[in-house]
Amino acid sequence: MCYLSGMLHRSFSLITAASLSVAGCGLFASQVPVALVGGAAQLDEVTVPAGFRITVFAEEVEGARSLSQAPDGTIFVGSRDAGNVYALRDKDGDGVAEEKHVVAEDLNSPNGVAFRDGALYVAEISRVLRYDGVLDQLGGKVTPAVVNDTFPSERHHGWKFIRFGPDGKLYVPVGAPCNVCDSDDERFSSIMRMNADGSDLEVFAHGVRNTVGFDWHPQTKVLWFTENGRDNMGNDVPPDELNVAPRAGMHFGFPYCHGRDIPDPEHGGRPCDSFEPPVTNFAAHVAALGMRFYEAKRFPEKYRGGIFVAEHGSWNRDDPIGYRVMFVPVYPDRAGPPQVFASGWLKGSGAWGRPVDVLVMRDGSLLVSDDKGGVVYRIDYVGG
Repeated sequence: MCYLSGMLHRSFSLITAASLSVAGCGLFASQVPVALVGGAAQLDEVTVPAGFRITVFAEEVEGARSLSQAPDGTIFVGSRDAGNVYALRDKDGDGVAEEKHVVAEDLNSPNGVAFRDGALYVAEISRVLRYDGVLDQLGGKVTPAVVNDTFPSERHHGWKFIRFGPDGKLYVPVGAPCNVCDSDDERFSSIMRMNADGSDLEVFAHGVRNTVGFDWHPQTKVLWFTENGRDNMGNDVPPDELNVAPRAGMHFGFPYCHGRDIPDPEHGGRPCDSFEPPVTNFAAHVAALGMRFYEAKRFPEKYRGGIFVAEHGSWNRDDPIGYRVMFVPVYPDRAGPPQVFASGWLKGSGAWGRPVDVLVMRDGSLLVSDDKGGVVYRIDYVGG
């Protein structure tokens, strides 16, 4: 069943840096809280750099996770437990989606969404579906075609983030079916790719425990991806990773090594320098998920060419960590350490929101999905 509902318009105001005394230095020294007039509950607790503001783009998007944008600006949103795929439209360009459609429902963890040539691709646990002509059928039922249904059916790390690469192929990861294990099936712990029609499915990258976000460098067209480290090695190890795969066939270490040089206590024994190391690390257990390069001109120059990353947050750490949006500066030959860009969804030992994915809109603003709150936020730069 599909439906259309009007999205509430909300008025937001930013407390500028001039109204507060904030000490510090560095890239994000003058972070200030955002105040809302009639805004969503608790959003005034989110902190962004001076000159930025965060508002609600869409509410009541149950389980909002992966994001994709059509050429006309329609935003597609996948989910996991909700089993739904949504379409959001901001027709008047005011930064708030007035339309919400349910494109599909009752699917098997339809986390990944990708748009290409008028069709929406949706990844379930064991198959990829294609909804042809979806933009012209948002008010009614769209019957999908099955693109490929040969992926493993294991649910552990079975939800998928998908995107089309510069080579025209659809990249589909298959996570490890465990916390840590060495499977004989080479599809597990990999990033696979296939043609848009589902043919020529192959493993592109090996030794990837679980990636739920990747993008291609705007200039080099090389794949960069986040990776979640294993659990039960302690509060502070191993790190989550940001990796680069300039060619097919590379191995990134799982389950034998973690980070740059941390042998696995159960599956170690191979030299860590025989695997591809990460270009930078995130803190352990932050659950680094969605990522996008920022090439728009709306944000200040220092953000251009860098990467925004959504940290979903820890689930098994004594002191919770993550639940924020990070920024990773990227230089010609390296990536800098991750820096906090937006935070505040974690309050004490509990979190009221969990960022999942980020997406750079056509106007240069940044969308952030939150599956715990069922919200898609919009971060914009207003200067000052």
